[in-house]
Amino acid sequence: QVQLVESGGGLVQPGGSLRLSCVVSGGTFGSYGMAWFRTAPGKEREFVGAIDWTGRHTYYEDSVEGRFTVSRDNAKNTVYLQMNGLEPEDTAVYFCAAIETGITTTLEHLYNYWGHGTQVTVSS
Repeated sequence: QVQLVESGGGLVQPGGSLRLSCVVSGGTFGSYGMAWFRTAPGKEREFVGAIDWTGRHTYYEDSVEGRFTVSRDNAKNTVYLQMNGLEPEDTAVYFCAAIETGITTTLEHLYNYWGHGTQVTVSS
């Protein structure tokens, strides 16, 4: 059974940084494309960023481009989301997801496995 466990969320002031981690167990992490999504209060879940199975290709939602970075460490079965320049609008529950085809896609219904999320709150 594939499991994804996120960590690293918390409360941060505007302009601050956080790094989220997502550890994958029970599957073949090195072949998965990985992504981060988020659900803000009162809003639907939205795509944040993704990285393909090679780690060479990433893709970001426009509002986080240049502030957020997705990376992966296949030796640790872990994907990261480095978030800099955080804004109150980034407040959300952040989820990681895995897709068996190894690609990057914004389409959440294509992802095979999901974590339970970690809360990020940006507030002064």
